[in-house]
Amino acid sequence: MTICIFPGTFNPIHEAHLRMAQFALDNYNFDKIIFIPAYLPPHKEINKNLAKHRFKMVQMAASKNPKFEVSDIEFLSEGKSYSLITIKKIRELYRIKEKLNVIIGTDAFAKIESWYKADELKDLAHFIVFNRGEIIKKSGWDYEIAGLDFLDISSTEIRKNHNNSIKEVKEYIEKNGLYA
Repeated sequence: MTICIFPGTFNPIHEAHLRMAQFALDNYNFDKIIFIPAYLPPHKEINKNLAKHRFKMVQMAASKNPKFEVSDIEFLSEGKSYSLITIKKIRELYRIKEKLNVIIGTDAFAKIESWYKADELKDLAHFIVFNRGEIIKKSGWDYEIAGLDFLDISSTEIRKNHNNSIKEVKEYIEKNGLYA
C-alpha cells in the first residue's frame, strides 16, 4: 500500500487542503492520504482548547472520500507535534522502509531547516510541495513541486470572516462559536 501523509494545523481545514490531497491521489497513485492534525504545533501559537475541534473538522472534511483517512497519532501524545517523530511512528506502523511521502505547502517547507532534528528528517521523507506563492529551492532535501495551481485560501481569513467553502466545517464553526 502506498500512502502519503498530510500533516498540518488545519486551523481550520478548508477546500484548498482537500484539493491538495485529491491532487496527490490523482497524480501520484497513492492508495490513501492520511491527514494528521497537529495537537500542538511547535512553530505556531495556537489555542490548545481548539485542538479537539480542529481534529473533528478534519474528520468531517475527510469523510467524503474513502481514500482519505485521519490519524490521531499526534493527539495521543498530547504534546508538541514534531514531524520527525510522527514520520517515524507512521513508518513503523505501516512498515514502510522507503521514504514516506509528505504533503507540505511552500510556506512550511521554506522553514523546514528550523524544524526539530531537520537533518534526520531528510533521510525519512519525500516532500510533495504545493505552491503558496513562494519560490523554493532547497538542497539536500528530497522533494518535488506539485503541479497544482496556487490556491489563495487562507485559514487566517477563514478564522476572521467565518467563511469556509466546506459546508459542514462552516456549520461546525458557527455551531460551536469557534474563532469568534
